[in-house]
Amino acid sequence: MLSLCMLLFLLFFVTMSKSMKGHGSKLTSFIVQMANKREMIKQREFLPLELVSNILSRLPAKDLMKCKHVCKSWYILITDPYFITNYYAFYNNLMHCQTQERHLLVIRRPFLSSHKTFISLLSCILDEPKAHISSKLFNFSKEYNSDHKYWTEIMGPCNGIYFLLGNPNIMMNPSISQFKTLPLSYVTGPQGTYFLTEHAGFGFDSKTNDYKVVVIKDLWLKGTDKRKPMHWTAELYSLNSNSWRELDAAGLPLPIEIRGPSKVYTFANNCCHWWGFVDEYGRKEDVVLSFDMVNEVFRKIKVARIRESSKEAFATLAPFEEATTIGVIVYPVQRTEKKSFDVWVMRDYWDDGSWIKKYSVGPIEMIYKIVGFYGCNQFLCVDKDEGLIFYEADSQEIKYLQVDGKNDSLRATLYMESLVSLQRRNDSSCQFVSCSFISPDHMLNKRDY
Repeated sequence: MLSLCMLLFLLFFVTMSKSMKGHGSKLTSFIVQMANKREMIKQREFLPLELVSNILSRLPAKDLMKCKHVCKSWYILITDPYFITNYYAFYNNLMHCQTQERHLLVIRRPFLSSHKTFISLLSCILDEPKAHISSKLFNFSKEYNSDHKYWTEIMGPCNGIYFLLGNPNIMMNPSISQFKTLPLSYVTGPQGTYFLTEHAGFGFDSKTNDYKVVVIKDLWLKGTDKRKPMHWTAELYSLNSNSWRELDAAGLPLPIEIRGPSKVYTFANNCCHWWGFVDEYGRKEDVVLSFDMVNEVFRKIKVARIRESSKEAFATLAPFEEATTIGVIVYPVQRTEKKSFDVWVMRDYWDDGSWIKKYSVGPIEMIYKIVGFYGCNQFLCVDKDEGLIFYEADSQEIKYLQVDGKNDSLRATLYMESLVSLQRRNDSSCQFVSCSFISPDHMLNKRDY
């Protein structure tokens, strides 16, 4: 009993120590080695399960993967769905409140398909007068570390899972080093048509515990090589079945035009969203297209007249009210010295008439375009030179994050620790690749890549 108490004390010490960042992993490895000794495994007495769970929930996910091998009871606890769900909220909230450190996944997209993608884990303490920035570069396995493998969009986190759209499509949980290639889709369009442009959405089906990707594709006529305006087809990938299937075209609220994916991951109320428009009597009206991951149905959401023209103002979708509704951030297209932002929100997600202007931000210097969103009033943007910056509306602070892009190459999203596994039962035929982060990130403060 004394040995087990000592083990838990050491684990608790790791999580509470101020030097956790520098020495936590080494000390955790030492603890796991101690725990694997025969005399410790033979211990029959147990501390209260709530205490063990609370202490283990303070460890990073990669250390918990080691702790699974300490003993059978720990393995059962760490792999329990209830523990996994609670860990996601508990650990990430704890790190946010105690350390004031922010973690971002930053993707530097290829601007030519022959250039590979760089993904970094950026860590910064934004509350300090001069933000300290550190970064680790995502280390792909050899077969994916080439100019011919690239990703253009990152979506997530969805319970700590991320989706990378590109060649090939990927799901990953970087905190436990899981990286899964999605199979190719063999869904074909109506006879005499082909696909050219596609827009993806990613989310979670809480009813079936399934992660899904929906892809909407435009239609081109083979005979004339002309696009069929405002007409699309859709298909759905399921992680549980590891397969694609075509969605009923009658379910799409046509005609509709999709402007493109939001630079901010907008999964709210079990739905993913795209910004679009309809042409009514020769006048373009903004709309939002949503897809419900649970019921697998599309919905066209009418939008209040929040801007005069797409040529004059950008419109970026974002989740609000703890992802129970959506909003739109509107700001000028022109590269002016200062910009103001208008934030519109749906008070009731199921009521198209509930749009309100919630607040305005600015005018702000340096900001050109929004590429990410951190909560209800914190923005990730690029300046006129395409350097990544963090802006907090309440304090009106702007911090340069030492990451530079070019040709609209930067995307950024929250990084969240998670124990959710991509592995499913009878999944032996699926391709899983181990992945990790390497330090230092040679891309930090580098514009040419």
